[in-house]
Amino acid sequence: MGEGGYQVGNFPSLWSEWNGKYRDCVRDFWREENQKLGEFASRFTGSSDLYRSNSRLPSASINYITSHDGFTLNDLVSYNVKHNEPNWNLDGDDNNRSWNCGKEGDSEDPNVTNLRNKQKRNFLATLFLSQGVPMLMSGDEMGRTQKGNNNSYCQDNEISWQNWESIDKDLFEFTKKLINYRTIHPVFKRRRWFEGRPIHDSKLHDIEWFTMDGKSMVSEDWGKGFIKSIGIFLNGKTIPNPNPRAEPVTDDDFYIIFNASEKDLNFRLPSNQWCEQWIKELDTSIGWLEKEQVLKAEETLQIQAHSLVVLRHGS
Repeated sequence: MGEGGYQVGNFPSLWSEWNGKYRDCVRDFWREENQKLGEFASRFTGSSDLYRSNSRLPSASINYITSHDGFTLNDLVSYNVKHNEPNWNLDGDDNNRSWNCGKEGDSEDPNVTNLRNKQKRNFLATLFLSQGVPMLMSGDEMGRTQKGNNNSYCQDNEISWQNWESIDKDLFEFTKKLINYRTIHPVFKRRRWFEGRPIHDSKLHDIEWFTMDGKSMVSEDWGKGFIKSIGIFLNGKTIPNPNPRAEPVTDDDFYIIFNASEKDLNFRLPSNQWCEQWIKELDTSIGWLEKEQVLKAEETLQIQAHSLVVLRHGS
């Protein structure tokens, strides 16, 4: 018997089924598709509904948006359907949960290309800010395309090759900074589950969920159906595991705002109970901020449609 009581022979299919839930949920959340907020919240925090009952830790959740069998990240935001004509249309999944952002395939329309670039940043940021282990398919950080082919195993040509001389340099730099951001901030890679209560000496919960008006979410808010916006507070003072030298691990507090809707939305920041001053560091509508932007508690912040914003506790 394998870990959690499952037969070892069934583990590969079980792994694919469970970790595929993260992929499908995040894809549905960011495209124009209804996705229950509770499902997204569970996947973002490590999928405790799948692993905790089996005494597994958040590291059991292998999170990914794309993999070797399916669309690349670039194609995920560029095609609604597979284009496997070179494969004689005999293979490839038809349920890709993709969105072409307004036009199938290549486009020179700036509205389409800007939205696609924003969506790629949304997927990558969600992946690397989620609890669990992120898995990035080689080439996605460079904008690699397979021209809509979602099963290129039989194409030993430019469809499946990586062109190292033609990369999206902006996306590559964005991804490098994102990986480094996760590396230096342990709150995004906790080794234990969130408890939704104060931990250690902190008077604040280790995680808290907020509505657009800056209020803590209650059970009625979760039951309102398909919601595309949420604020998430991550407490950097409640990381339960020490470092290898048995020293406490602490981090900054963070507030992450998701707006996966098609409209710009105004978000009111939480009261100074949670933080008196925030520093805006990432906005996927534009990328990493080069100039520091300071925001105060209860200040209203407009979040563009299809965007994610990361705020760090300011000193």
